[in-house]
Amino acid sequence: MRDFGELDKLQVSRKSIANFATNADKKSEKILHQELSKARPGFSFLMEESGEVAGSDPTQRFVIDPIDGTHNFMHAIPYFCVAIAYEKRLNNGTFETQAGVIFDPVHNELFCAELYQGATLNDQRLAVSGRTEMDSCMIASMISHSSTHAARVNEILSAHHVSIRASGSTALDLAYIAAGRYDGGCFVSYKHWDIAAGRLLVREAGGKITSREDEANKLLFLSNPHIHAKLASALAAM
Repeated sequence: MRDFGELDKLQVSRKSIANFATNADKKSEKILHQELSKARPGFSFLMEESGEVAGSDPTQRFVIDPIDGTHNFMHAIPYFCVAIAYEKRLNNGTFETQAGVIFDPVHNELFCAELYQGATLNDQRLAVSGRTEMDSCMIASMISHSSTHAARVNEILSAHHVSIRASGSTALDLAYIAAGRYDGGCFVSYKHWDIAAGRLLVREAGGKITSREDEANKLLFLSNPHIHAKLASALAAM
């Protein structure tokens, strides 16, 4: 928040803003890595800036996105967050998220979830929305200049008369779905640290999830149970 408050003073130079945001990202990640390493010595890490950092225990790891919504942060737009997931490796070699935390420091909102234990916002239980009519639903999406899939997703969603929002922070969008603020979200070309904590939040708040993670056509769709089947079916044709 201290760094965020300094951004207005850097609007004169594109380079200085980018460097400042990059340094803020790295500082946030360094602090999280240090503190979590003290709390759980031996755990491994997967981090946006530093990549994989092996610990003495390769079966347990923290996944960290130190600032999700960096472009918002750079432009002094107050929609960004810190996202952390704790994962355990299963017998088949894949990792399963056991707990997730998303913190929005601007609004002092702490979203938490634990596997099979539900989700909370500042200690209040969360539940996804109950909206059933498409024209009253709001879906979080994304705009990707490098992906034709993103444009196709938004085209499909528009055909179902939902309102679409591309807010610039996938992790915070997922937290908002869990809180019932958005009715769903559809994302392509995401990174694991973008969605690890938020996907568990949505699941534990009663949401439905459809994912396809082959490299050619990565897609994640999450929503309340009432609209999921119809939109998931339409998106499956991609």
